[in-house]
Amino acid sequence: MAEEEKTVKQAAAKKTAAKKSAEKKAAAKKAAGKKARAKKAPAEKTPAKKASAKKAPAKEATAPGAEKPAAAETAPAKKKAAPKADAGVKRLSVTLVRSKHGRLKSHQACAAGLGLRRMHQTVQVIDTPQNRGMINKIHYMVNVEEA
Repeated sequence: MAEEEKTVKQAAAKKTAAKKSAEKKAAAKKAAGKKARAKKAPAEKTPAKKASAKKAPAKEATAPGAEKPAAAETAPAKKKAAPKADAGVKRLSVTLVRSKHGRLKSHQACAAGLGLRRMHQTVQVIDTPQNRGMINKIHYMVNVEEA
C-alpha cells in the first residue's frame, strides 16, 4: 500500500512539473508577442486615434480661491515641423507610361517603391543609387527626366 501511495505521489509530481513547464512556455510566448507588438506600434501611423480615444480627466469643482492648473500641463506641446534637409539635392521626375498589371511582382514592387500608383502619374524622387536601381529595373515602364 505504501508503494501505491509513492507512485501516486510521483505521478502527481510529474503532472505539476508538466503544468509548470507549460505555464513557463506560455509566459515566454506572451512576452515574445508583447515585444513584437511593441516593435510594431511605433511603425503604425495611428497615434492620433490613440490620443483622441483618451478621455479628458473629469473637471473637479474647485474653491474660488484655489489655483487652477497651468495650461501647459493640460495641453500637450506641439512639435515643430523639421526643415527639409534635401533642398539642394538632385531630383528625377519619373512617369509611369506602361501598366503594372501582368508584370513580375518585383517590378510592381519597384514601381510602388518609387511612389507610382497609376498610369501617367509623375513623381519626383531623389537621385540615389537605390532609386536608380529601381528605375533601371523597370526602365521599360517609365520615362525619366531630370527635375
